[in-house]
Amino acid sequence: MKEHTLPAGVADALERGLAAMQLDAALAPPLLTYLTLLDRWNRTYNLTAIRDPLEMVTRHLLDSLAMQPYLEAGTLADLGTGPGLPGIPLAIARPQLQVTLVESNGKKARFMREAVRQLGLTNARVAESRAEALAEPGAYDHLTARAMDTLAGIIAVGGHLLRPGGRLLAMKGVHPHDEIAQLPAGWTVEQVLPLHVPGLTGERHLVVVAGP
Repeated sequence: MKEHTLPAGVADALERGLAAMQLDAALAPPLLTYLTLLDRWNRTYNLTAIRDPLEMVTRHLLDSLAMQPYLEAGTLADLGTGPGLPGIPLAIARPQLQVTLVESNGKKARFMREAVRQLGLTNARVAESRAEALAEPGAYDHLTARAMDTLAGIIAVGGHLLRPGGRLLAMKGVHPHDEIAQLPAGWTVEQVLPLHVPGLTGERHLVVVAGP
């Protein structure tokens, strides 16, 4: 069987993006291994609507890594992670961060188990479950959700997972004024941080919400 390879220019685009974000060039090989696997599986299992690996560099890898300055260590539950975004890039970039990839879709969970195995990510595990059904109350320092629901919706399904004093770090596009206004009682926004993702047009923000 012919080895699956990425199109020309993908590695260069990733290396340029990492440099622009002042991230270690040593992250490129494991990220490219993950991207190669995602591209191969995506052709059969439709794990992501983005089909172009060059677009995946910007919209999946670099976008996921934009939040890594705000996560250094501790435990993170990545809710509705899909094929592992942002959780797998974050686990690669932050070896001291313990990441649980929460996803109920069986195909995506199988893909992530294979990716974690091939990458040797000892700091990542897959929880094949809906977030609201994950029986790990108070187990996490951080929650994140990249493409899942409103802030209130994320809290409704995953708030029980957060330890007292923990933080929800939610990736959003434009500043979500309306979503912030609808936060449940006891949850407060600490910061709304603009993110820079090389090559990505449009706004990107990280909303940091403190739990009760």
